[in-house]
Amino acid sequence: MTQLKYSLALAAAVGLLSGCNEADDLGADTFPATPPPTVQAPDNTLDTAEADEPTATRAAGATGDNRPFTVTEVTQFEYPWAMTFLPDGRLLVTEMEGTLRLYDLESDVKGNIEGVPETRRVSQGGLGDVVLHPHYDQNQLVYISYAESDDEGLLGAAVARARLELDDDNGGSLEDLEVIWRQVPKKRGEGHFGYRIAFDDDGMLWISSSERQKFDPAQDMSSNLGKIVRLHDDGSVPEDNPFVDQGEVAAQVWSLGHRNILGMAFDADGRLWAHEMGPKDGDELNLIERGANYGYPLVSNGNHYDDTPIPDHDTRPEFKAPVITWTPVISPAGFVIYDGELFSDWQGSGFIGGMSSKSLVRVEFDGDSAREAERFDLERRIREVEQGPDGALWLLEDGTRGGQSALLKLTPTDQ
Repeated sequence: MTQLKYSLALAAAVGLLSGCNEADDLGADTFPATPPPTVQAPDNTLDTAEADEPTATRAAGATGDNRPFTVTEVTQFEYPWAMTFLPDGRLLVTEMEGTLRLYDLESDVKGNIEGVPETRRVSQGGLGDVVLHPHYDQNQLVYISYAESDDEGLLGAAVARARLELDDDNGGSLEDLEVIWRQVPKKRGEGHFGYRIAFDDDGMLWISSSERQKFDPAQDMSSNLGKIVRLHDDGSVPEDNPFVDQGEVAAQVWSLGHRNILGMAFDADGRLWAHEMGPKDGDELNLIERGANYGYPLVSNGNHYDDTPIPDHDTRPEFKAPVITWTPVISPAGFVIYDGELFSDWQGSGFIGGMSSKSLVRVEFDGDSAREAERFDLERRIREVEQGPDGALWLLEDGTRGGQSALLKLTPTDQ
């Protein structure tokens, strides 16, 4: 274990990895109770997919008349990040500055939902995801994620739940709000919050917690950074989580060794799929398994931004390898596995937004395997993907680079 601690500390100290020797087996249900030392990476270690100068090369894809759908720009929002549909067909949209919007598609009227917790808006964070409880019809519970700061200005993500009360003026409020989860520890820097939220068919709450551009927390079980977290809907820890006997924070963790997870979705068979941004090259789609270690920062199919190599996954078989990798990157954000009728040929396909690739990527699944089936060039950075009540695909243009960004509706060209 001494070699592992040395490799992690060196990697974080210089902001790169130049390779590492054999370390102890970090298998699915075993991990050192004593974490490696944490040495912070520089705060200016930017992810080019989110920064102002992306280096990704946009791959060719179907454009214009070659696309099997029509793109309609419906309206615009200010720095949007995520959205979800209410049972009545209206849309909740988060704006990174800290505003939760209620949009009536029929009347084209936008309102505000009051009572959002104090949010810290930074380059890659602010008000994040919004998801309904699986039994929203009975309890009106809404879950939101957001970036918050402490008295020293350190940042971290949090997830809160509240009861949504709607009024007659296309607005409403969050009542009885409670924070049920936080990233620990808070860190300096403005990147890699992750903070995607999903529910499975059993009503378990899943949260993606990215590594805040700090490298080694992804392998540190005293931190929930660089992890996928599994909780009960009230934020309590399930007794069957894989690391429940390794401390209060470790007990939250389902999988580790992740970088920046900006999309999670369950397929029809209950498998959890999650994509994450690689460093320079090597974006990933992973099948998430109980207790698995996905290897970051010890392995990656991409290199650091100064082109210093990181060992590939195939050099360390003890780490779980991605099912798909992308080089050049797509900069994945947003994710839905489609089960509607409107695009009947696409049932069971995954749809991932591409930011630097300015695309919508369709993924086909076959059991535990997957492949990119199509890529549609949209000439816009796509932040969010959702399926609408009628089966249409809805996209949010990335709002991190400018104020107004579009809400897009995709319908079949023959409709």
